[in-house]
Amino acid sequence: MIKFIKELAETLFPSYFAFIMATGALSISAFLLGMRVLADAFLYLNIAAFIILWILTLIRLVRNSKQIFADLTSHTIGSGFFTTVAGTCVLGSQLIIVAQSYTAALYLWGLGIFLWVIVMYTFFTAVTVAKNTPTLEEGINGAWLIAAVATQSISILGTLLVPYLSSGRDVVLFFTVCMYFLGCMLYLNIITLIFYRFTFLKLDFTAMTPPYWINMGAVAITSLAGATLILNATYWSFLVEIRPFLKGFTLFFWAAGTWWIPLLFILVFWRHVYHRYPLDYGPQWWAMVFPLAMYTTSTWKLAVALDVPFLKAIPRVMFYVALLTWLAVFGGLLHHVYIRTITFYRAQRIETRRL
Repeated sequence: MIKFIKELAETLFPSYFAFIMATGALSISAFLLGMRVLADAFLYLNIAAFIILWILTLIRLVRNSKQIFADLTSHTIGSGFFTTVAGTCVLGSQLIIVAQSYTAALYLWGLGIFLWVIVMYTFFTAVTVAKNTPTLEEGINGAWLIAAVATQSISILGTLLVPYLSSGRDVVLFFTVCMYFLGCMLYLNIITLIFYRFTFLKLDFTAMTPPYWINMGAVAITSLAGATLILNATYWSFLVEIRPFLKGFTLFFWAAGTWWIPLLFILVFWRHVYHRYPLDYGPQWWAMVFPLAMYTTSTWKLAVALDVPFLKAIPRVMFYVALLTWLAVFGGLLHHVYIRTITFYRAQRIETRRL
């Protein structure tokens, strides 16, 4: 058993915390839609998954630190480590909204900020000073936008904590609004490169991987961050002053996210139906589930923040799209773990017989 756990840790995909992001966003959506039992079930599952993933990550850090550093400084997979930041903060937001657990959420916020500093500056320093850099076609993908997602997740969790702080609310809100704008900057910079890659460089259907759904997921969480600031503006006079700007800017990002959804579904059809690319399970599929769940949550919160109730019709439908996608990918995960377990123990029996 210990050997199997070590093997899982050694092969842990850097962006597996996207499972936490997807499950947390879906849990919050269920809570907002009044599905309390489902929201609680996803919360308990997420806590268990968070603990397991951190155990595997720490084992890998101790046993394979050089490989982790190599992955973190890679153009192609390094950005996946931002899921540890986003997953940590999404779980913290989930604890506040679903379980009203503020102390644990505060600690997770502190951990998220620490991880953000480490991952943000290690990754961007490494890709900037690298001697051998890939072409834009080879090096960039939708996972780069998780940098913006991670930044917005810190803004959201910090803003949600403000009503329960006895002091320093203006300081925290200053920090979270700065993180909001920083996340907007990261999205606009990175999506420009991705859009250029889409429209002017050859995009083979094999390269149209699920992380490109973060094109939409990043603006969905940006919309949620803006809506959360709007709803908590009364705790700081400066936010009240810029609230009209926040409303317009947040609606801008929500509209951009909405624009992406039909195009992404068309590209999924192009890849898996037209070109018959197999729907094999991989951890990257959680990068598709998260945007769908986050769009559901952000649209509901935006409807409240802008006082436009008719928008709530969208999350009432999108929730089931996100839930069905989550169930399909989770089924793939269970099957994947089962096959790996069977394969491992069969190999162990064969090795024992040889000895």
